[in-house]
Amino acid sequence: MPNKPPPVAVVLVVMVLVFINMGGFLPRPGDSHKCIWPAPEGALTSLETKGCPMESFAADLAEMRRTPLTETHVAALREVSEEVSLDKHHVMIKPGEPYDTFTYVLEGGIEVFDLKSGQTYLDAFLGPGQFMGEIAFLNGSAAALALRTREPSKVLQAPRGAVLALMAKIPEMSDIILSVLASRRRRQVEAGDGNLTLIGVEEDRAIRSVGSFLSRNKIPFAEVALDSPEAKDLCGGATRPGVCFGTEGLLDDPTPEAVARLLNLDQASRDGASVDVLIVGGGPGGVAAAVYAGAEGLSSMLVEELAVGGQAGTSSRIENYLGFPTGISGADLVWRGEIQAMKFGTQFVRPRRVVGVDAKDGRFAAMLSDGNCVNAGAIVVATGVQYRRLPWDRLADFEGAGVFYAATENEARYCKGEPVIVVGGGNSAGQAAMFLSRTASHVHLMIRGETLAASMSDYLSSRLEADPAITIHYRTQIEGLDGDTALTTARVNVDGAGENMHARGVFVMVGAAPNTSWLSDLVTLDPKGFIPTGDIVGGRSQYETSHPGIFAVGDVRSGSVKRVASAVGEGSVVISKVWEHVHDVADG
Repeated sequence: MPNKPPPVAVVLVVMVLVFINMGGFLPRPGDSHKCIWPAPEGALTSLETKGCPMESFAADLAEMRRTPLTETHVAALREVSEEVSLDKHHVMIKPGEPYDTFTYVLEGGIEVFDLKSGQTYLDAFLGPGQFMGEIAFLNGSAAALALRTREPSKVLQAPRGAVLALMAKIPEMSDIILSVLASRRRRQVEAGDGNLTLIGVEEDRAIRSVGSFLSRNKIPFAEVALDSPEAKDLCGGATRPGVCFGTEGLLDDPTPEAVARLLNLDQASRDGASVDVLIVGGGPGGVAAAVYAGAEGLSSMLVEELAVGGQAGTSSRIENYLGFPTGISGADLVWRGEIQAMKFGTQFVRPRRVVGVDAKDGRFAAMLSDGNCVNAGAIVVATGVQYRRLPWDRLADFEGAGVFYAATENEARYCKGEPVIVVGGGNSAGQAAMFLSRTASHVHLMIRGETLAASMSDYLSSRLEADPAITIHYRTQIEGLDGDTALTTARVNVDGAGENMHARGVFVMVGAAPNTSWLSDLVTLDPKGFIPTGDIVGGRSQYETSHPGIFAVGDVRSGSVKRVASAVGEGSVVISKVWEHVHDVADG
């Protein structure tokens, strides 16, 4: 239970987490400007679109000015740490082991090494005044790389919980640690550095599904072709598409759920849990609620079906969000919020769905798709909307093999050098078209109406019309799809006339449907399945539903403005009323 009253008013329309510049690993002597974890040549990243640089989810480690922890920070760290002397090549952590210890180097150094060969993996190391770890430390998930001492060393070691408590008390210390951890993760993601390798992505849609899950959750991984020499060296000589982690064999069940278990991403709900507030949905509204719940002293858990970011996370570029003049991808924006929420202690569970809810004695029991149950004092529904499955012939045959509901780097690689179709007239569709035009041979944007003026921002529609790599097709819709094992052709109706159009990918960004079927008739829904809140259904506050203790924010809420900034504002504001409800129920 929280032990302080909520603020009288919490109004946040924009949430911007600013990362301070600081350094990561030290270059080895003689390599003072050497970049570690460099992005591979020709790699497709979310850092630019049409030559215009965008904000990323963290600072560039290679360009950061190193800002070490101060003497005061180290003194505070000593109070919760044990000083340990270690021999050369002492293994600090292996891939798959939980990051549950904070290690600060006093003397000597720590390096990344290859478990299989025993050789140093990167041309850099952590020296005195630096600390070990990356983002996995915040939630205790699994390490991606193996680390060991490079020489006899002396370190401070502290339990994860004690360091998180220090970070909450000393914001300057928190800024330094968070910035370094996030920047290390960015470098790993861009370089595909880690011990997780996907084999045969091009040949298998199940492996592509895992790749999409990893990519959207900012988890580093590498890809190799099934017939490549690298594949023969992995997992005892892989002969089929699969997922390989470290020196282990191929996963028997290569699914996002299996990978999440491997990386400890679902640990918070494994044995059941009891929290003040359960947040269902990891879009902008849900993550904003997660930040404010943690900041206000509520124990909280966020459950997300696929990837933190929600539908906004599928947007390759958001340019009209205050504070990001050069734009930022939806995934990068919300990932910053996730880090902020984890700093305040919010637990994230993915990929999991809430499949049902029971209410008893003022509390709620939420059943998850893995069979576990989470007990909560309040629920914030932030499940947003999802693009509808359109009534096309053979749609099911090509979902994941040419038909996509997101336009990220993962999907763009699949369609590189081929024509693609984007279906939809909103901003998400427009940004997807702009993003895909970087790598596709041509982009066809299809809408049923006569104009984009009513559904798309003017700045974006003007760009689309001026781009020679994009053709806008008005009064046009797809009727069917063709191909063998992968999509090759879309059957299109243009003003009543049919034609076949070659396409490697079709990106569906139209027809928003709310995710509310799991609510078990506990709350009133409108005719379209959205959740009314406030006075109209007897809610005691603007965002409370017809059932006391269940709140709704963002796109899933009936009558809400379907914009990222609006969802962030609602997710932030709702927590003050959640606090009041939890407090009132506890007081009896």
